[in-house]
Amino acid sequence: MDFLTDDNFLLFVIIALGFILGRVNIKGISLGVSAVMFVALIFGHYGLKVPDAIQTIGLVLFLYTIGIQAGPGFFASFKKDGRRLAMLAVGVMFTGGLITWLLIALLDVDPNIAVGLFSGAMSSTPGLAAAIDITGSPLASIGYTIAYPFGVIGVIVFVRVLPKLLKKDINQAEAAFEKEAEKDHPKILQRHFIVENENVDGQKIKDLNIRQMTGAMISRIKHAGVPATVQADTFVYKNDIIRAVGTEDALEKIEQLIGPVTDEDISLHKSHAVRSLLVTNKDVVNKTIPELNLLSAYNAVITRIRRAGIDIVPDSQVKLQMGDKIIVSARTVDMPSIIRIFGNSNKDLSDTDFLPIAIGVVLGYIIGHINVSMGSYSFSFGLTGGVLITGLLLGRTGKTGPFVWTLSGAATQLLRQLGLIFFLVSVGANAGNHIVASFQEYGAQLFGYGIAVTLLPLILIVLVDRYLLKMNILSFLGALSGAMTSTPALAAVDPMTKSNAPHVAYATIYPIAMVLLIITVKILCAI
Repeated sequence: MDFLTDDNFLLFVIIALGFILGRVNIKGISLGVSAVMFVALIFGHYGLKVPDAIQTIGLVLFLYTIGIQAGPGFFASFKKDGRRLAMLAVGVMFTGGLITWLLIALLDVDPNIAVGLFSGAMSSTPGLAAAIDITGSPLASIGYTIAYPFGVIGVIVFVRVLPKLLKKDINQAEAAFEKEAEKDHPKILQRHFIVENENVDGQKIKDLNIRQMTGAMISRIKHAGVPATVQADTFVYKNDIIRAVGTEDALEKIEQLIGPVTDEDISLHKSHAVRSLLVTNKDVVNKTIPELNLLSAYNAVITRIRRAGIDIVPDSQVKLQMGDKIIVSARTVDMPSIIRIFGNSNKDLSDTDFLPIAIGVVLGYIIGHINVSMGSYSFSFGLTGGVLITGLLLGRTGKTGPFVWTLSGAATQLLRQLGLIFFLVSVGANAGNHIVASFQEYGAQLFGYGIAVTLLPLILIVLVDRYLLKMNILSFLGALSGAMTSTPALAAVDPMTKSNAPHVAYATIYPIAMVLLIITVKILCAI
C-alpha cells in the first residue's frame, strides 16, 4: 500500500476530490473546478509536494489556449474597450499601491515586507521578482508568502459569489453578450426578390457589382420558371426571381436596386446542390474567397460562413479559418471536387498537431524574457505574459506557412481544462505548505494587511463598474481577474459560462495590469 503516500497518486486523488467538492451547490453557489485548489491546500498543509514543473506546464497550457481562443476577438475588443479596461487596471494598482504605502507610512510596516505583501495580494510572481531584484531583501519573499494565499483564494471566492451578490443572471449575460456581438456581426438572412428595375434588365451578374454596392450576394435565380445557381455570366431579366443572402441592411439595399420582396421560393434542380462543409484543409486556411477561384473554376458560390457561432457574410476580405462551416452552392457533379478543396473531415478537425503548440510556447518563453525599457524602468512580461501574448498573436494570425496555430474547439477545451487543473493543484499545495507556519510566525496582523490590499481594490472596481461602467458581468469577471493579475480567478470563472467573454476581457486587461504592477512595485521601492 505504499502507493497511498506516493505524491503522483495523491495528485489525482486531489483532482477527483476537487471535482466532487466542486459539484456541491449551496444556494446556487458552487466552487466548480476551483475546488481542486482548496483540496490541494489541505493536502499541502500536511506535506504534499507538487513539482514546480506541474505548475509551469499547467500555467502554460491554460494561458496559451486562452490566447489562441481569444486572439481573433482580442484586437477588436482592445480597440473598443481598451481605454476603459486600462482605467480599471490603473484603479486597482493605484488603490493597492496606495494602501501599501499607507501601511509603510502610518503603520510602520517594513517597506521590504510591504512590497512583498502587495505582490502576494495580487498573486503576481513577476511583481515579487521585481521587488526582490530592487530590494535585495528576503523580507519581500516573506511578505509575499503571507499575502499570497488570500491573494489567490480570496479573489477566487470573490468572483464565484459576486454574480449572486449582485443578483446577475449568467444566462441573461450570455444572451446580452451575443446580442452585442451581433452588432459587429449582424444576423445573416435570405430573401427572394422580383426583378423590376429596368436598369437591371439584361445585365450580367458580374456587371451589376451587387456585392460591392449592397454587401449582399445573389445565390440563386429563377428565369422563365427554371431555377439555377448564379454564375458570373448569368443574365438577369425583368420578372426573374432571385435569392439574396446578407444582413438586414444589405437586403434593404437589394430591394432598392432590384425590386420588391416576394414569398416565391426557388427550389434547385437535382443537378444542383447546396452543402454545408467544414474547412479542415490547411491549404485553404487564411485564404480569401476570391483566391480560391471557385466561381470561375466550378461556378460555385459560398453563401455563408459560420464561425464560433456567428454567421459571416463571405465577402472578398474574409479569410477562412480552420473549423469554419461554409454553405456552398454548386452543380452536383462538381461537389466532390469542392469537398476535396475544403477537406470537410471531422477526423482532421479533431486531430491535434502538437508541433505548432510547442513552437508557440517556445516563442512565448522568448517573448516573456525580453526586457522592455521605459526610461529608468525596465520590465519583462515573464512566462505568464509571454505565453499569453504569443497565443493572442498566433490566434489572430491563424496560419503561417504550413503551421496552423488555431485549434479545434474540443482540443482547446481539453488542453485548457487540463492546464488549469494542474495549475490549481500546484498553487493550492504550495500555498498550503506555508500558510499555517507563516500565520504562526508573523501573526494575524500582517495577514490582515494582506487581505486589505487584496479586498479593497476588488471592492473599488466593483463600485466603479456598478455606477460608471456597467459592464456585462461575464466581461467584468474576466476584467476583474485580469486587473488583479489572477489567473486562478479566471480559472474559477471559466466553468461558469460557455461564452468567450471573460477570456477576451482578461486577455485585454492582463498585460496592462502586469506592466502597471511592476511599475507600482518599483515606485513603492523608490519612495
